[in-house]
Amino acid sequence: MLQTVNKQLEKYMALITPTGVVLGVLFAVWLIDFTFLIPWIFAFITFAGSLSSNFTALKRAILHPLPIILALGLLHILMPVWAWSVGHLTFSGDVYTITGLILALVIPTGITSVLWVSICRGNLALTLSIILIDTLLSPFIVPYTLSIFVGTKVEMDVGGMMTGLFLMVVLPSLVGMVLNHITNGNIKESWGPKLAPFSKISLGLVVMLNGAIVAPYLRNVDLRLIWVAVVVFFVAFTGYLFAFLLGKLFKWNQETVIALTFTGGMRNISAGAVIATSFFPAQVAVPVVVGMLFQQLLASLFGYALNRHYRHKEDVAQRHHVG
Repeated sequence: MLQTVNKQLEKYMALITPTGVVLGVLFAVWLIDFTFLIPWIFAFITFAGSLSSNFTALKRAILHPLPIILALGLLHILMPVWAWSVGHLTFSGDVYTITGLILALVIPTGITSVLWVSICRGNLALTLSIILIDTLLSPFIVPYTLSIFVGTKVEMDVGGMMTGLFLMVVLPSLVGMVLNHITNGNIKESWGPKLAPFSKISLGLVVMLNGAIVAPYLRNVDLRLIWVAVVVFFVAFTGYLFAFLLGKLFKWNQETVIALTFTGGMRNISAGAVIATSFFPAQVAVPVVVGMLFQQLLASLFGYALNRHYRHKEDVAQRHHVG
């Protein structure tokens, strides 16, 4: 039954996050008292997602580090610089919106990229390695990248942010990996399918509770909010595009390009929203929460585009071979 529920939830992944945001805004009055649960629910999501990680895949990927180095460079150098530039061009003088835009792009890659990489038949070992290394580095990368770009303009609790990322992301990931290792992967087979549907439901809950926190800023849909949505969509779209083009530039195989596209495009956006609502003024969270509306939608769009691209290449190769 749980596997059936999980398959149904996978089918509607593109709708889970936008629905969560809308419900969070609509029922904010009742949900706001439960926002203290966010870090705990998020730690569970991370734990469930990391049960498929193991030290062998990590070791294999570290022995061929170029795709990982490029993915981290894209995630934490190119995209934050791009977000900062676009932010200053489109929201000049609005330090909170610019900070939110940078935060949405500087947070670690999304755990749900594993789902999309497996659907599109990409390199799962590489995907898990990028997620793991990025996750382990996130308590250091996120606060210090933000202080470089934002500096003293926005008050932020660097120590609290590092602790939050460690407890919500790093610790549950390590526990999941260690359990996978000591059970020789059996835990992934026994617990993985059982926890998968609860993990997706939990993602919806986290999004909903974050939606409740920023409800005052999302309730009035005006031209400004629409403009924020347009800019966030554009920047998020270019993240996937840059990652894909980078893979093609290095002439990597199909599996590697797919892995790079999703890890470079997706973000642990719900973790970003938790950080934004916990350690920044609420206005900073608006671009991050708006980003949640597009995350799964963009993933499904690029999944479709990648399938078409490689199917077309196969057709051309077959025609050439026949000719």
